[in-house]
Amino acid sequence: MDYALIMAGGGGTRLWPLSRRQAPKQQLPLVEARSMFHVTVERLYPLIPAERIFVVTNAEAARVFQHQVPALPPGNYILEPSAKDSGPAAALGLVHIARRDPDATVAVLPADHHISNVPAFLAALQAAQEVARWGYIVTLGIQPSCPATGFGYIEQGEPIGSAHGLTIYRALRFTEKPSLEVAQQYLASGRHVWNSGMFIMTCVVGLAEFERQQPNFAQALRALSDAIGTPRYSAALAEAWEAAPRLSLDYAIMEGAERMAVIPVEIGWSDIGNWDALLAVLPKDHDGNALSGDVLAVDTHGVLVRGSDRLIVTLGLHDVIIVDTPDALLVCARDRAADLKQVVDQLRALGREEVL
Repeated sequence: MDYALIMAGGGGTRLWPLSRRQAPKQQLPLVEARSMFHVTVERLYPLIPAERIFVVTNAEAARVFQHQVPALPPGNYILEPSAKDSGPAAALGLVHIARRDPDATVAVLPADHHISNVPAFLAALQAAQEVARWGYIVTLGIQPSCPATGFGYIEQGEPIGSAHGLTIYRALRFTEKPSLEVAQQYLASGRHVWNSGMFIMTCVVGLAEFERQQPNFAQALRALSDAIGTPRYSAALAEAWEAAPRLSLDYAIMEGAERMAVIPVEIGWSDIGNWDALLAVLPKDHDGNALSGDVLAVDTHGVLVRGSDRLIVTLGLHDVIIVDTPDALLVCARDRAADLKQVVDQLRALGREEVL
């Protein structure tokens, strides 16, 4: 793989109260002792050296990441003026990488996903790079283990080839977060995979899709590309961001791309989208609990406790999430963990900015 572009601007509201606006989940050590961002960077090193790993984020987060991973060159941080979703962020990164290497193949990767089988992941990236050079945008599809309604799905078409021992399929269509009934049908069909949000493409093909599908933004991107490394850059970036659509990368170009391919993979993937998803990947005791901090768990089963600086005692609890921070305490049923964004929205509506 020539380059990686790590998308590190998300908020992670479903992991409140640990994940906050000033310390989103990619900055936190959720699964390992290192931050999610740090783990994301280091798992790429066997394939991509630090000097070819770029990061799109904001200025404040970049300072945190530079402290966490000093091996990344400071010039590899590409700063967004404001958060406008993953579509504009990816385009900004592709423009910068294309200025350095117009023929580059780029893996666009989230900063906050857990992958337990790193060798399989790296093999999939190598296969995806080969397919990207055939002129496709490639996504890694996750073999579904249940009819999840919190993920997008990709329908596989006919096989178009193989690379590095993996079968490559034409991607027919994307579906965003279906109903349970539809998700059950997808699982039964055997033709659908979860959308991992990981995309591999050449700069030429990716930017051509922005030209075709987001022409006003693409025009501003051309001016921005010409301004990189000149005093005009700041003004050109502001103009490009004014023209940028507030769209995810899926909606901006992927769902309408002319040549999309999907590689189904089994890499031990989780997007750590909420506390229950985190519990699923953490080491657990014989009662299925994942406990950190000063915790005494009595007759407690299937519980996640994330403590801070005081003793937490649980008695007779089952399938509960407890997260204690200095200024907020969350107690949540595990089966409601996916609804936590509603709580954050209510806190915002109440003006409780101090805990957001």
